[in-house]
Amino acid sequence: MAIDPAHIRIGTARWNIPFDATAQVDPDRKREGSLTRYGRAFAASEINSSFYRHHRVSTYDRWALSVPLDFRFSVKLPKSITHDARLDVPTSVPILDQFLEEVRHLRFKLGPILVQLPPSFAFEAGVVAPFFEALRARHDGLVACEPRHPTWFDPDADALLVEHRVGRVAADPAKVPEAAETGGWPGLAYVRLHGSPRMYYSSYEDDYLDALATRLRALAAGAADDIWCIFDNTASGAALSNALDLRRLLGTDDLSDA
Repeated sequence: MAIDPAHIRIGTARWNIPFDATAQVDPDRKREGSLTRYGRAFAASEINSSFYRHHRVSTYDRWALSVPLDFRFSVKLPKSITHDARLDVPTSVPILDQFLEEVRHLRFKLGPILVQLPPSFAFEAGVVAPFFEALRARHDGLVACEPRHPTWFDPDADALLVEHRVGRVAADPAKVPEAAETGGWPGLAYVRLHGSPRMYYSSYEDDYLDALATRLRALAAGAADDIWCIFDNTASGAALSNALDLRRLLGTDDLSDA
């Protein structure tokens, strides 16, 4: 069964991957910028650099203009919110307001905001609920959360994410077995593949990708309106080839004609 590319978005956590790797996507357009070449092969990318630093609004404008109309970016929330302030609302909100003002310059090409939490961040409803309330008061779009502490994978945490329309990321490698499955709000399914056994480097084998394709087909047949699958094993360039292989398995090769 082929998957509608508008329903499921396959991509990588970077587009500025080595030229030798990106050239295989569209070798006849070697003079185009890396993001433009990337956008001819994929419908999505995850902006991770926003985790470490702010970007000028002109940068987001330029990125939005470099990709096709149906392309979407997910954007990682700054670590100053997730790791330093640990979602504390009085500290986080001024940073959040600045971040949202910046990423709005992606306009309709803005996809999910990704909230990745540190492994030590245990679930506390009294901390988490006010933050997501503050976020939802400012942003009505898609939100994904990647928690990594075992306390997040119970019914109370899941119910809070559903209440605030936040999809829980399915991650590999998973810190606990439940972390390998999507959860939270069912309207968004977000899969992040960091590489295993060596995070950020290891390539996924054919058997894993076959099983992943089956899993994504099941998600596409379910409640999720938006399905994202992002390869984060970019350090060795494996992400691009894995994403291309998965795209072929799902029958979305025609995306390169966009």
